[in-house]
Amino acid sequence: MKRILSATNRPIFWFSLVLLLKSAVAWYVVFNEGPNWSMAFTEIPFFIIVFSLIEWFSSKRKILYYMIANLFISLIYFSVLMYYKYYGVIATYHALQQVDKVTKVGESTYSLIAPYYLFIFVDIVFFLIFMLRPKYVKRMRERGRYRMNRTALIVLSAVSLGICLFSIWPNHASMNEIKKAESMGILNYEVYTLFADTTEEEELVPAAEITQDAINKTKGIEIPAAPLFQGVDKGKNLIVVQMESFQNFLIGLKIDGQEITPNLNKLVKETSYFDNFYTNAGQGTTSDAEFVVNTSFFVPKNEPATSSDYMQKDLPSLPKLMSENGYFTATFHTNSVDFWNRKALYKAIGFEKFYDQKFYGDEDHIAFGSSDEVLYAKTVPELKKLDEQNNPFYAMVISMSAHHPFRLPEEKQRIKLPDEYDGTLIGDYIVSQNYADYAMGQFLEELKSSGLWDDSLIVFYGDHQGVPMYALDNPQKKLLAKLVGHEYGYTDMFNIPFIVHSPSGQLPAQMSGTGGQVDVLPTVANLLGVSLDHQLHFGEDLYNQKTNLLPVRHFLPTGSFINDKSIYVTGKEYADGINYNFADNSPLENGSTEEQFKAAQRLLLLSHSYLSQLPNEASQTPATPDK
Repeated sequence: MKRILSATNRPIFWFSLVLLLKSAVAWYVVFNEGPNWSMAFTEIPFFIIVFSLIEWFSSKRKILYYMIANLFISLIYFSVLMYYKYYGVIATYHALQQVDKVTKVGESTYSLIAPYYLFIFVDIVFFLIFMLRPKYVKRMRERGRYRMNRTALIVLSAVSLGICLFSIWPNHASMNEIKKAESMGILNYEVYTLFADTTEEEELVPAAEITQDAINKTKGIEIPAAPLFQGVDKGKNLIVVQMESFQNFLIGLKIDGQEITPNLNKLVKETSYFDNFYTNAGQGTTSDAEFVVNTSFFVPKNEPATSSDYMQKDLPSLPKLMSENGYFTATFHTNSVDFWNRKALYKAIGFEKFYDQKFYGDEDHIAFGSSDEVLYAKTVPELKKLDEQNNPFYAMVISMSAHHPFRLPEEKQRIKLPDEYDGTLIGDYIVSQNYADYAMGQFLEELKSSGLWDDSLIVFYGDHQGVPMYALDNPQKKLLAKLVGHEYGYTDMFNIPFIVHSPSGQLPAQMSGTGGQVDVLPTVANLLGVSLDHQLHFGEDLYNQKTNLLPVRHFLPTGSFINDKSIYVTGKEYADGINYNFADNSPLENGSTEEQFKAAQRLLLLSHSYLSQLPNEASQTPATPDK
C-alpha cells in the first residue's frame, strides 16, 4: 500500500492524470463516440514516454520541465479541437503555417471557442499563481529532487513505447485522418504524421504522361467536336464575382415571409443557374477559391495554395489566357493584398493590376476592410474606365462583408429574424448574407445602368462554406435542419451557387449537373470562344458534359470526392466509406464506385505532379497596385 501511495505522489502520476482529462475534452469535441477507454490506452503511454525522459535527465528544475511539457501538449490538444471546429479535420504541424493568420482573423478564431475549452489551461493558471508564493516554490523544488528508480523508468518507457507502436502501426494505412487519429491516439497521430511526411515522399507522375487526354480519360469524359454555346459571348468582357461564404441553401430561402437574398433570387430567374455546384477550396478558403477558379487545378495536399511552392511557378491561368486573347486583367478586393500571400498569387497567375485596401481605404469598415457597398461603388467606375479602352477586360471582384464570424454592425442589419435566431451563428450568418445581397443589388443596378451588363459575360459563385457543421451545437443543428428541410450535412455545407449571365441570352435557365470551382475556367473559355488546346486544365465545360468527378481536399478525409449522385466520405478504406445523397444528405447505397475513388486520387496526383514540375519563373511581371 505504501508503494502505491508513493507512486501516486509522483509528478509523473499527477501530470498524466491532468493531461488525460485534457485529452478527454479534445476527444469529446472531435470524435463521434467521445472519450472512452481506448483514449486512456492510446494517450497515457505518450505522456509516460515524455515524462520518463524528464525523470531521467532532470532533477533541479524537474517540475518546471513537467509544466513546459504540460503546456506544449495542452496547446496541441487546444489546436486540434479549434482547428476541427472550423475545418472538420485534425490539425497537424502543417497548420503552423497559419499561425500568423490567427491574429489577423482574431474575431473569427475566438468565436469558435466554447468556454469549456479553456479547461485545458486551468491547471497552468493555478501553477503560475502558486509560483508567486515562495513556500510552494520551495515545496515543488524539494519534490522535484526525488528521482524515480532507473529500472522502473526503463520498464515504463519500453512498455509505453510498445503500446504506442501497437496503436500506430495497425492503423497507419487508414485513409480517414479522423479515424486514424482516433485509433492511434491524437498525440501518436501527430508524431506519426511528422515522421511519415519526412520519410514517405509522394512519387510524382512524369510530366510527359500528364496530358489533357489523360485527365479527361481519368474523369471519364469526352470533349465534343462541336461544343454547345461555343463563342456565343466572343469579344465580351468577363467579370467574375466571388461571394464570401455564400452557400446555395440561401437561394429562395424565406424566414417569416422575408426573402433572405431577394436580389440573387431575381438574378437566378433571369440567368443560367447551377444548383448542384461545389466549392473546391482548401484551408486557404477565399484565396484558395481564387487559385482554383483562375487555374483549374486543385490546391496542394498539406498547405494553402497561396503559401505553397506553386507561387514560384509559371502557372497556366485564366488571366494569362485572357491576356493572350487581347484582354486586360485586374482583380478587386478590399482586404490587404499581403493577406494569404495574394501578392505572390496575383503575380503567379498573371493579373496585370490589383485593387486592394490601399485603393478602397478603410471607409465603412466591416470584417477586414471596406464594406461590400464601398467595394461595388468604387469598382464599377474602374470597370467603366476599362470598358472605354479598345480591348475587352477580365475583372475578378471579391466580396468580403459576410465573413465569419458574421458580426455585422447593427446599423447595417436590414432584417429582423425570430428570437430563436438571436445569438446564434446561423442567425448572424443569415443577417450578414442579407446585407451582402443588398449590396449586390446595388452592384447589379450599376452594371445595368452603365451598359456593362449587356457587354459582359458575368459569373457569380460562393467561395466556400459559411456554416461549418462541426461548429454547431444541437439547438443550432435543429434550427438549420428546419431551414433546409433535413439534417444539415456535407451536401449542404459544400454546395454553393454558380450563376452565369450571358449577353447572348442563349444559355439554359437551370442546370442540374454536378460542377465545381475547378470548372469555371473551361466553362467561360467556351462561352468566350477562347481555345484551351494548349492549356492543361482539370475542370470541364459544364454546358457540354453530363458527368463529373471532383476530389475534395482539406475539409474531408483523404480520398473523399463528389460525383453525379453524392458526396463520398472515405472510411479507413473505400469499402467502409459513406455516400451522402445530394437531395437530403442521407446515406446512399451504391452512390459511387471504387473506380471513381481511385480516379479522384489520381486527379489530385496528376494536378500536384504537373504543377510541381513546372519551372520556377523568376521573370514574372508582378501585378501593379492601383492607389
